[in-house]
Amino acid sequence: MLARTAPKSLSRFFSISRYLSTATETQTQKLERIADEILSLTKLERNDYAVLLRYKMGFNNYGPAVTGIGSPSSAGAASAGPGSDAKAAEKVVFDVKLEKYDAATKIKIIKEVRAFTDLGLKEAKDLVEKVPVVVKKGITKDDAESIMAKLKDLGATVVLE
Repeated sequence: MLARTAPKSLSRFFSISRYLSTATETQTQKLERIADEILSLTKLERNDYAVLLRYKMGFNNYGPAVTGIGSPSSAGAASAGPGSDAKAAEKVVFDVKLEKYDAATKIKIIKEVRAFTDLGLKEAKDLVEKVPVVVKKGITKDDAESIMAKLKDLGATVVLE
C-alpha cells in the first residue's frame, strides 16, 4: 500500500519543498507554509510523509537512533562539557530478556508477552519458546522494570541488557 502511493506523495512533497524554498520568506512564514501544506495532504499521504521523515532522521521502530543530531545522549554530552563522562556511560535504552520460566505458567507468560509486544498468539508463543530470548528491545528503564515485574510475578527469570 505504501509503495503504491509513495511516488505520488513524494513528488508532491518535492514540488512543495521547491515552492517553499524562496529566499524572501522569513523562517516563520516558511514553517507556516510547510505546516499548511502538510495539513492539506490526505491521511495516507501524511502517513507516507511521516514514514519518510522518520527514515531520513534516523528513527526506527524502537525509538530514536542511538547516534545523531536529535538523540538525547549526543545533545547532553555535547552541552555538559568535560564532567559528562559519568552521564555518557549511563544507559538509557534497555532490552528485556526472558531467560527461563516455569512450564506451568507458559500460557500466562505468552499472554503477557502479547500484551506488551503487539504480537499475535503464534508469534508470541514462538518467541517465548525460544528462551533465552529478548522479548522487548529499545525501551526506557521504567518500561523495562514494569515488564520485568510482571514477568517475574508469573514465575519467569528476566534480565535487563
